[in-house]
Parts: sequence; structure tokens; C-alpha cells
Amino acid sequence: MKFSWEDKVLQSFITVLLVLLGFSTLYPFWNSLVLSFNVGSDTAMGGVTFWPRKWTLDNYDIVLQDTRLLRAFMISVFRTVFGTALSIFFTAMFAYALSKRGLIFRKYYMIYCIVTLYFSGGLIPSFLLIRELGLMNTFWVMVIPGFVSVWNMIIFRTFFLELPDGLEESARIDGCSDFGIFFRIVVPISGPVIATLSLFTAVGHWNDWFGPSIFINQENLLPIQTVLKQILNSNIVTDQMLQATGGNAAALDALSRSQTVTTKSLTMATMMVATLPIILVYPFVQKYFVKGVLVGSLKE
Repeated sequence: MKFSWEDKVLQSFITVLLVLLGFSTLYPFWNSLVLSFNVGSDTAMGGVTFWPRKWTLDNYDIVLQDTRLLRAFMISVFRTVFGTALSIFFTAMFAYALSKRGLIFRKYYMIYCIVTLYFSGGLIPSFLLIRELGLMNTFWVMVIPGFVSVWNMIIFRTFFLELPDGLEESARIDGCSDFGIFFRIVVPISGPVIATLSLFTAVGHWNDWFGPSIFINQENLLPIQTVLKQILNSNIVTDQMLQATGGNAAALDALSRSQTVTTKSLTMATMMVATLPIILVYPFVQKYFVKGVLVGSLKE
């Protein structure tokens, strides 16, 4: 197939545009990674862009000794694991029920769910509800409100509607109940959509800082992103983190003289610690991602 010069110009333009878009997306992350490995005082002089000019691991040494950050990191891990697993479980079951054409009032259930995509209850009513349920300052306040995602439910339901009716009919002939059909047949063949929505849900749980900042005021329950937000808003980051290492006066004095650590360098190291785990998950679900993301484009 031959391309005209207009097509070649258009392809070249699109290629350049995509390269620039990719660079503008990746560079901030790469620059933050570079600054986290660079000496803080050298970073303050400017000019550190694509590669560390003066290498140091002091930033990560302090971050990984900060018990507050380590505790927040583990809370985020548990929140992401439990929140994602429970959300996918309940959302998939809800979607499977709504995919059954014989379900009474199915249309009204769908309308009720879709309305919530456009209108929320509001922050104050949500706060009052959470307080009355006794979830304030608990780990579960970060998990229970996300049990069902309407957006994920719509994608699950679209996928389930595309499944051949013969699968369910054959299972019923063999004596399977509704739960048996769901767990033994539907779930195993739903790998792509489950993996894709699990990734989206996990990213949402991991990156959420606003909810805990509203519903939790006990520092020992805050996730890593909320703690990171506090660090970014703080003007005394270095002192707080150094004191968290145990208040070693000699180490503090030596580090101060060497000036290898600054507020900015510590912030960048903290950002990397908070960001890398969720990025490393993507390669494990990449093979399902393309298949699963197409599900939302299918029509009933």
C-alpha cells in the first residue's frame, strides 16, 4: 500500500505529537526520580534534569526509617488489597444479577444506579452518615463506602450480557445453582475484565488522599497518600522526618553539615516510595488490559 505525501506528512505530525505527549507525561515522573537520588544542596542549585549530578541514598535512608511513613505505607497496602478484592466481589455479583433479563424491576435498578453517577449525596451528608454508622477513625471507612462501583458495575454487566446463554443453561442442567454458575463458570471466564477493573480500583484506593483526610483524624490510621499530602503542605518536613528516625543528635548534625538532604529531595523520595508500588502492578495485568478495556465499548 502506497501512501501519498499528504498521508506521510499527517503520519509524521501524529508521530511527533505522540512523542511530545509521551515525553510531557513521563518527564515529571523521571525528574522526580532523578531528584530523589541527587544531593539536596546540589538540587537547590538547579540544572538537574535527566540524570543525578551527585548521587546519594540519604533521602531514601531517612524516608525508610520514618516509622510514620512505613506505617502509612502498610495501611495503604492493606486498604488497597482489601478494598479492591471486596469491591470487585460485590460489584461483580451486583452486575451479574442486573444482567439477568428476568430480574424484576431491573430497569428501575439501573436507573437508580445511573443517577448516582450524575448526582452524589454531597460531602456533608456523607460525613454525617459515616459518623452515624460509627466508621469515623476506623480502617473500614476507607473500604466499606467503595464496596460497589456503579461505573465498574456497568462494565461488568456489559461483559456478562455478552456471555452465551448456553453456558448457563448447560450448568443448570448439570444441577448448578446461581452461585455455582457465577463462581464456577462466570468468574473463571471473566479474567480480562476482572483484571482491568481490579487495576482501576486498586489505583483509586492507592491514590485516594481526600477521603481519609475528612473521615480520619488519627495519624496512625492515615494512608501514605494522605501523609504525603501533609508533607507537601508542610514547611518543616526535614525536621519532622529526621526526628522520626530516633532523634539522633550526632546523625542530625552530620547530615546538616553535609547538606545532602533538603525538604525537596526528601519530598521527591517520599513521592517515589508512594508511587512505585502501584506502577509495578501494571506489568502483571497488562496482557488482560487491552481485552478488558474494550468491554466498555460493547453494546447490549
